[in-house]
Amino acid sequence: MIDFELSAGTKMTKKLFHQFVDSSFRPLSREFDEEEHKDPADLIHSIHELMKGGGMRGMGSMAGGGEEGAEKKEGKPKRPKEQNLMGVILAEELFWGDAGLALAMPGPGLGGAAVQATGTPEQKERIMKRFTGDVPAYGAMAITEPGCGSDTSAVSTTATLDKKTNEWILNGEKIFVTMGKRATETYDGFVVVWATVDRKAGRAGIKPFIVEKGTPGMKVTKLEHKMGIRASDTASMVFEDCRIPYNNILGTAEVAVDKEKTEGFKGVMKTFDATRPFVAAMAIGVARAAYDFVRETLDKEGIQIRYGAPINQLTVLEQDVLEMEVNMKAARLLLWRAAWMLDRGEKNNLEASMSKAKAGMVGTKVTQKAVEILGPLGYSRKLLVEKFMRDAKINDIFEGTGQIQLLVIARNILGYTRKELK
Repeated sequence: MIDFELSAGTKMTKKLFHQFVDSSFRPLSREFDEEEHKDPADLIHSIHELMKGGGMRGMGSMAGGGEEGAEKKEGKPKRPKEQNLMGVILAEELFWGDAGLALAMPGPGLGGAAVQATGTPEQKERIMKRFTGDVPAYGAMAITEPGCGSDTSAVSTTATLDKKTNEWILNGEKIFVTMGKRATETYDGFVVVWATVDRKAGRAGIKPFIVEKGTPGMKVTKLEHKMGIRASDTASMVFEDCRIPYNNILGTAEVAVDKEKTEGFKGVMKTFDATRPFVAAMAIGVARAAYDFVRETLDKEGIQIRYGAPINQLTVLEQDVLEMEVNMKAARLLLWRAAWMLDRGEKNNLEASMSKAKAGMVGTKVTQKAVEILGPLGYSRKLLVEKFMRDAKINDIFEGTGQIQLLVIARNILGYTRKELK
């Protein structure tokens, strides 16, 4: 029997989390959207204190999971922990509260996901423990470059080993680094920089490197002005003769001799397999915020949605609302499947891309439809619905665009390689 029902404990945690973001995030939504790049310092520190005390169990692992775990019970077989499933459920609630503020909160983030996907056990323990320290910490990831967008195999930032000092020297430029400034300048943290140690090796030469806050040679050069998620910072960064310890390379420095092997590039993809479900959760959270607002407005006007009526008897409005709801539920089930597989250590690259592609489209369409249903008021800044529409679109773009996800899905299903289908 297949059961999609959440446990009682998960439901309670979800409910408490929803109440928290409703009272703490939602009232600040408009202020930090209007005043882009303003730092929500009070909220950041209060969230950090809750995380330290375990009051927001699961939040610290969001977008930084990917590890397989197991619970031991006497007389019963081991059962994998549901760290990532819980994480995506809580991520949906966070982004229901406010997308920009959710991204601006401390935690492992994309950098933590890269550490979990590619780091050694010692590196994971050493790096991840900082997120339970006395100060807020962030983990960022830098992979996109001015000449390298969706084709992450074209990374040109270099990492050269100085054998005299046993240090890596990074040189290059990265753009669209989520939380780049908070992770490397404003608060404690690090950025995982993907660079090539051997350009001739192609994708196999791409490796991830930990660059700590305050490292000489690393500089934030620009903060993007964005359509949505404006409370979060999106930075451009340069690395000029940036020296880091040898052990700050995640995993091994060895480059496969066999050019058909692409272990370095696979590290990038493994990171995305862990983070794309969380992006899907973000999209669903924003979509649900818009949907809930529409339903509340309709209820106030005395307009009911008839769930049991034949489709040919439904009004256009009823059909629109039902379509919004069914698409969100379909996206959520794909998301839960991808997270469930991740918790069990199963290969989930197909499911991760499916959940991200579906949720990205759903987030865009549902929020746009919400604005359309509410008319001029929906388009005005009097309501938050127009903000939901602006916030939703990024989920169809970052972590691999919707078009790229469809390519990944097609390759997986049809058995094509990157060269055969692009």
